[in-house]
Amino acid sequence: RVKVIGRAGSGTDNIDKSAATKKGVVVMNTPGGNTVTTGEHAVALMMALARQVPQATASMKAGKWEKNRFMGTELTDKVLGVVGLGAIGKVVAERALGLKMVVVAYDPYVSKEDAARLGVEMATLDELYRRSDFITYHTPLTPETKGMINAAAMAKMKKGVCLINCARGALVNEAELLAALESGKVRGAALDVFATEPPPADLPLLSHPNVILTPHLGASTTEAQEKVAVLIAEQICDFLKKGTIRNSVNFPSVAGELLPTLKPFLMLGERLGAFQGQLLATPVKEIRVEYVGEVGKLATAPVTISVLKGLLQYQTEEVNLVNARMVAEERGIKVVESRAPKAEEYASLVRVAAVTEHGESSVSGTVFAGHPRVVKIDQFPIEAELSGGILMLQNQDVPGVVGRVGTFLGEKGINIAGLQLGRREIGGTAVSLINVDNTVPENVLAQLRKLPNITAARYLVF
Repeated sequence: RVKVIGRAGSGTDNIDKSAATKKGVVVMNTPGGNTVTTGEHAVALMMALARQVPQATASMKAGKWEKNRFMGTELTDKVLGVVGLGAIGKVVAERALGLKMVVVAYDPYVSKEDAARLGVEMATLDELYRRSDFITYHTPLTPETKGMINAAAMAKMKKGVCLINCARGALVNEAELLAALESGKVRGAALDVFATEPPPADLPLLSHPNVILTPHLGASTTEAQEKVAVLIAEQICDFLKKGTIRNSVNFPSVAGELLPTLKPFLMLGERLGAFQGQLLATPVKEIRVEYVGEVGKLATAPVTISVLKGLLQYQTEEVNLVNARMVAEERGIKVVESRAPKAEEYASLVRVAAVTEHGESSVSGTVFAGHPRVVKIDQFPIEAELSGGILMLQNQDVPGVVGRVGTFLGEKGINIAGLQLGRREIGGTAVSLINVDNTVPENVLAQLRKLPNITAARYLVF
């Protein structure tokens, strides 16, 4: 039977990982194998935009000599905005600095100190839009980044800006990009990826004179293809011969006989990390994972890795149970493990604390009947199952809040599956975790925040 599926590259969207996991099939990829190649392609597209190379080539092949038509622009001293300063974004930034460009970057998970070591200035997204002559996107596709290249964003950009996207096609609202090109707000765009691939033949962007297009060539170099092919072959051989698991996207690096005992805690760790990852808005400096009680007697390194994977999946698509610690190190995140001999109320307890420039936040959880549950958020005792969609509210502990929230959600067609409350004192601040059967969109969250005595509202997905 099938034991392993290897992907020579990073993307595994075309593999049913859930089905593979259920069948005990390990899915491996080669994250980072295409980093340099993709970064160089973005730089090549930027240079082609600056000098209109494809358009001039097409003109000459049509028998024309339009020397005055294709007036270009120098890159020296121009400002390049890099949205997403991960591995690929750093490659682009380094090349651009070599071209004597000014590089500003936006990445909420990269500190100013780390960026400064590269010679890159960190900025808010609005500031990056306002200052940049060229903007290149290297961010994962998440609910927050989907459609981020839209009319509202482009309205904040310089007139005549050039845009490059070698990341994910769905980052772009293609209709609104077309409108910005037609108006002249955007001078040119270079796209290697599309919302639908291949794009439909009647997509207007395909025929626009100021758009440069390539058919998802970011990873298409001889060197990159050779590198990822060799890497995946070596990984599969190591797995089949030695049982060694590297770069698995669906399986932890742990001996088979220990997996049944550790599995519930692996799930708990990942969801506690995901809990933190969805709430944090500034770079994490340190992650502290404390194991209390019986769980502290186990080999917990894979659980810590699961915590990091859960946390980092909201910052980069190329994190898995094997490379999570490496990604954390690359981002300057200090990871601290500790143990305590006895849990006050639970046989086993896992506490995950995240330290940022704004202080420390923590979430604690345990396993009940094989299912992960949160039991404490900061100093608020609260019990809820970490699964599906959860609406997290912070509110003043006064009469009527729960009733108003329930009525409001009912009016919006959102069904409540469970509701748990936590507070430290009567009349103070309270936290609510509401398990819901429906997605809670951002416009509904915005309305929730306006309800009396509601101070914060977030929608979390597990």
